[in-house]
Amino acid sequence: MTQLNDRIFGVLMLVLAVAYGWGATQFPVPFGGSEAVGPETFPKVLAVVLALSSLYLMFKPDPDNAWPKGRIILELVIAVLVLVAYTLLLQPLGFIPSTLLAVGTLCWRMGAAPVRAYVTGAVAGVVVYLLFTYALNLALPLGVLSVLEGS
Repeated sequence: MTQLNDRIFGVLMLVLAVAYGWGATQFPVPFGGSEAVGPETFPKVLAVVLALSSLYLMFKPDPDNAWPKGRIILELVIAVLVLVAYTLLLQPLGFIPSTLLAVGTLCWRMGAAPVRAYVTGAVAGVVVYLLFTYALNLALPLGVLSVLEGS
């Protein structure tokens, strides 16, 4: 029965991957139109990875996958709530502060000391922001930090 759970989950994730990939193709073409890397590139890569992972689950399910119990369920619920809050705060707060809070909280929940967890979140936010902004030339929301941009 547990293998059937993996297969059903794999089918659902494959449907999500196809929908997500199709959604990425609906982004407007950037000005100039001939860029190799555009705003749809990262979502397309994620869709491919999700599709391949889904196929793996469907054709090679785990023979002994037990459902988590007790505290593990609580931690999973907290992780989902943190990720939902991250998506809701991304635009108003901006990428760096939202990432600091999300990554820091998730690291802390996984056992890191709070100061180290939130320093990791801050470093991750800044590094990924710089990578996307300067290496990939893709804009991420600045949110409250946009005040600093105007100075």
